[in-house]
Amino acid sequence: MGAMFLTRTDRPCFFMCLAVSQLLFILLLYRRGASSVFQGIFGSYLGWDYSRTQDVYTNLSLFIPDPEAVRTQFCPARSPILVGPLTITFNKPPSLKKIQQKNRYVTSGGYFSPRHCFGRYRTAVIIPHRSRESHLRSLLYYLHPFLQRQQLHYAIFVVHQAGNATFNRAKLLNIGVREALRYDDWDCLILHDVDLVPENDYNLYICDDYYPKHLSSAMDKFQYSLPYWGYFGGVSALTPDQFMKINGFPNTYWGWGGEDDDIAMRIRLSGMSITRSPLSLGRYKMIPHDRDSGNEENSHRYTLLRNTKKNWKDDGMNSLDFHLLSREKTPLYTNLTVDIGEAPEMPTEASKWRLF
Repeated sequence: MGAMFLTRTDRPCFFMCLAVSQLLFILLLYRRGASSVFQGIFGSYLGWDYSRTQDVYTNLSLFIPDPEAVRTQFCPARSPILVGPLTITFNKPPSLKKIQQKNRYVTSGGYFSPRHCFGRYRTAVIIPHRSRESHLRSLLYYLHPFLQRQQLHYAIFVVHQAGNATFNRAKLLNIGVREALRYDDWDCLILHDVDLVPENDYNLYICDDYYPKHLSSAMDKFQYSLPYWGYFGGVSALTPDQFMKINGFPNTYWGWGGEDDDIAMRIRLSGMSITRSPLSLGRYKMIPHDRDSGNEENSHRYTLLRNTKKNWKDDGMNSLDFHLLSREKTPLYTNLTVDIGEAPEMPTEASKWRLF
C-alpha cells in the first residue's frame, strides 16, 4: 500500500514536470529552429573559433575546370574545400573589375556552375537595392567565392528600385522572385539584404525541404544573438513552393520596418514554421552605414501588422504591380531596374475619424 500511495501521489508531479520540459523544448525550437537544437544536441557546428579565420578565396584554384574533363557525377553534398570562419573586412570596397578578375568563371548575369561535377542545388540569390553601390561591391566580393566554395549552381539577381519614391524592400523581393523564376527552375531562393556578409561557409545557401529558413540568425548588430523569437530579417531561404504558399511578401510596406514580422506571420498562418541556422553558424557582419534617405521608418507598420491575418492572401505575389525598365546581364549579376510606383497616402488617426 505504501508503494502504491507514493506512485499515485508522485504521478501529478511527474506529469507536471514532463509538461514543463516539453514546453521549454518547444520554446527552444521556436527561438533557435529545429536544426539548431538538434545540431547542438549532437555536437555539430560547435567550437567554431572566429578568432582564426580564412580568406574566402582560399583553395578556389582547386576548382579550375579541365577543358578535357567530362562531368559524370553530382558534386558531393558537402564541398571538400569549406573552411568555416571567414576573414571579413570593410576597409575599402573593391572595384567591380577586381571582383570580376578574382571570379573568372562567373559568367554573364552572375551565373556560376561547377565545371568538374554537376551542382546538386540550384540557388538564386535576390538582392533588393538602391543607392548602395559600395555595399553591393563588398557583398559581391565575398558572396561569389562563398557560393562557389559550396559548389552550387547559382545566379545573383539585383533588383534596383528606380526613382526617388520611398524604398520598398519586400516588393522588390517579390519582383526578384518573379523575374528569377523566368530564368531557371531554382531549388532555393535566397532573399539577401545588401549590407550583410556571411562569416562561415558551412552556412549553406540551400533551402530546408519543409519550412522557410532564416540564415542570418546571429548578426554582429545584435551581438550575435536573435533579437526576438519571431525575427525573420536579413537573409532567408525559401523554396519557390514555400514562397508561393505564403503569397510572397507584402507589397504595402514602404520605408523601414515591419515587413519581416509580416512575413513571419504569413509563415505561421500558412501552417509552416521557421527553421534557423544555429547561432554559432548563422553569423553575419553588417556593413556600417547610416539610415538611407528615402528609407525612413515606416510609421504605419503596426497598423499594417494588425491587418496581416486579414490581408495576407490578397497582398503579395497575386497583387504585384510594377514596370520593368531594364534587364541587364552584367559580368557579376543580373540587374533588374524597376519602377514600383509611389507609396500611397495612409490615413492618419484624425482623418480616419472624419470618414465616419
